[in-house]
Amino acid sequence: MKVKLADILKDIRTEQVQGSINLDLSGLTFDSRKVLPDFLFIAVKGTLSDGHDYVDNAISAGAVAVVCEKWPLQLSAEVTYIRVADSAKALAELASSYYGHPSRKFRLVGITGTNGKTTTITLLHRLFTLLGYKSGCFTTIRNYIGNETVEATHTTPDPVQLNRIMKDMADAGCQYAFMEVSSHSLVQQRVAGLYFAGGIFSNITHDHLDYHKTFDEYLRAKKLFFDNMPAGSFSLINADDRNGRVMIQNTKSAVSYFGVRSMADFKCRIIESHFNGMLLNIDHVEIWTRFIGEFNASNLLAVYACARLLGQDKEEILRVLSTLDTVEGRFQYLQSDKGVTAVVDYAHTPDAILNVLRTINQIRKGDEQVITVIGAGGNRDKTKRPVMAKVAAEMSDLLILTADNPRNEDPVEIINDMKAGLDSKMLEKTIIQPDRRDALKTACLLAQKGDIILVAGKGHETYQEIKGIKHHFSDFEELASLFHLQPNTPN
Repeated sequence: MKVKLADILKDIRTEQVQGSINLDLSGLTFDSRKVLPDFLFIAVKGTLSDGHDYVDNAISAGAVAVVCEKWPLQLSAEVTYIRVADSAKALAELASSYYGHPSRKFRLVGITGTNGKTTTITLLHRLFTLLGYKSGCFTTIRNYIGNETVEATHTTPDPVQLNRIMKDMADAGCQYAFMEVSSHSLVQQRVAGLYFAGGIFSNITHDHLDYHKTFDEYLRAKKLFFDNMPAGSFSLINADDRNGRVMIQNTKSAVSYFGVRSMADFKCRIIESHFNGMLLNIDHVEIWTRFIGEFNASNLLAVYACARLLGQDKEEILRVLSTLDTVEGRFQYLQSDKGVTAVVDYAHTPDAILNVLRTINQIRKGDEQVITVIGAGGNRDKTKRPVMAKVAAEMSDLLILTADNPRNEDPVEIINDMKAGLDSKMLEKTIIQPDRRDALKTACLLAQKGDIILVAGKGHETYQEIKGIKHHFSDFEELASLFHLQPNTPN
């Protein structure tokens, strides 16, 4: 598709332009390796490299215009240069403009927070599909245009990919779209230029401090989403998280609250909880759901409240909510023929682990053992490792520390970081097994009838990343295979 450079420059603030803007563009990118003839190249400073170092490569590949924060040492007379204050923001705004501002062609709702994003967005997409609407969604697991799957590589895609997919959503007739908005994407301006009809705040706990450095910085990153929410939109805030009110201090949006434990505009109460579901009272109506735990009650309430704010009928929302299944890798459970229950969950923060184990301990009937298998991701926030292990040990009868996605770190060193959070009493009930497959086998061999195994950290993932290579590995598949074995039968 051809777009005039002059037309899309109207949507950004420029500091200086050198060269003609009466150019036909065939595409735009921030990756010099993806430049084709008649492309616009946006030089963006990244965490690992600086696009300004690749301007010459982009021009050699066919770029006819360059957006940058500083002029190159040599300017080509055949290239148009546009200087801006923030090229990352300009990239997002130009991508939106290039693809015809697709986010304005349907009602877009984003969610930000530490936990619950994938479940909430996935359920919103399923709910609106069953209500008869065509909708799109962006999640950590995968993206959808209607019922068509588009594989996900990041929680929030880069601005070019994001707007290209949104254009496909608009062209396909989507009336709604739902997306996870990560803290990284907010700081990196990936969602600048998008028009949100609404935003949801789930919660904020200890995570991503490898990137944001301090909790205050992480909090500020999340707050950016609501600071930039346009007038006429809504912000739906979790009243059970004390940081919720911080989020909306500077917002122009209309604010509503949802809560399980607090006074709120939208309320939910758990009446009964079992491994196969919960009986909830949502907005004074009782419904049976196939979800477990207070954290999932909060997620379901957010889905209900968002749908109400989008104008959907209360009775229809509740009817459909009662039919929905759990989300892949989020409190997925299976049982062996000897009566052992295993739960697979993506919990990889101290708060998420606390929530899942609290739920398991509330549901178990008596003296069943809770066996937790857990690791921590390599090349990520190291400060949460000892806290995660401590929480898991406090709420489990037996703890097995193992590898998660070690990436480029030594799994044993990661486990040692986790062990640092355990006292001598906790260490007495801890087993160290760096090989994740062997850790799962150990848990299954030690479990007796009625015991509950929690396998935390990887959830829906079907790989284990070791030294830059992704090897096929699924916690759910491994457990399903082990549960079909006879007790004590070697694999």
